[in-house]
Amino acid sequence: MPNTPQPPPAPATTAIRALAQDCDALLICAGAGMGVDSGLPDFRGDQGFWNAYPALGEAGLRFVEVANPATFAADPTLAWGFYGHRLQLYRQTRPHAGFGALLALGAHYAHGSFVFTSNVDGQFQQAGFASDRIVECHGSIHHLQCSLPCSERIWSARDFEPDVDTRRCRLRSALPRCPHCGAIARPNILMFGDPAWVAGRTEAQEARLARWQSRVRRPLVVELGAGLHVPTVRLFAEGAGGVLLRINPRDAGTRGTQALSLPMRAAAGIERIAAALRPDHPPRTGV
Repeated sequence: MPNTPQPPPAPATTAIRALAQDCDALLICAGAGMGVDSGLPDFRGDQGFWNAYPALGEAGLRFVEVANPATFAADPTLAWGFYGHRLQLYRQTRPHAGFGALLALGAHYAHGSFVFTSNVDGQFQQAGFASDRIVECHGSIHHLQCSLPCSERIWSARDFEPDVDTRRCRLRSALPRCPHCGAIARPNILMFGDPAWVAGRTEAQEARLARWQSRVRRPLVVELGAGLHVPTVRLFAEGAGGVLLRINPRDAGTRGTQALSLPMRAAAGIERIAAALRPDHPPRTGV
């Protein structure tokens, strides 16, 4: 019987503490796996997407086809059926305890914490992270833009209350409109094949992160649930310098002496790190 490859064992508390003791900031790099412990669906692969949206599975529509600006032009009630349902789901979902644990951990560092995430759900803001300490590299479902777009303007989705027929994945209420030209509005999210994404809000976030990084000497980089299919978050975390703690139940592998693997889900990995770096054993923050 062939041996089944086993994931690397999770590092001991002493290993985490020893590696992170000289860090002066916390950089949180989060992919889709961060939200799974809050009860959010996992779109990993078409089957996962279709399990969450059976009507789209019956129609044979893949995630890359629905999460696409072309769908807003060809079938806007379907596009907003999908995104409207997600908007309501994210508004109702409460962040799991790991978010609060990271927020508390960041407070013990000289330069605090910053978030870099590909998630569009707004969970970090809901958990109490300051909006000026978050980069949403793929945008946010809580903000809208013109689908054309007629301008570079971005506005809040706060006043949009979608009524979605979940069985058919179609919007029943009126389509949201651009207040400037009247065209259909869409989420300010970077979709697949998307030359029309208005990136100004994310670019401003990235500029704030760059200024913060210029002051940080040795960050503790905690990467959570960042996959290999769209590796934006993983690549950013690996290039951020400092110490990397990678939390991932499937793809936790790391290289080098300044990195550790935690082959587990986000909430459990955060609990392991928080236990190692609890306030009665604070990190040395330097200057």
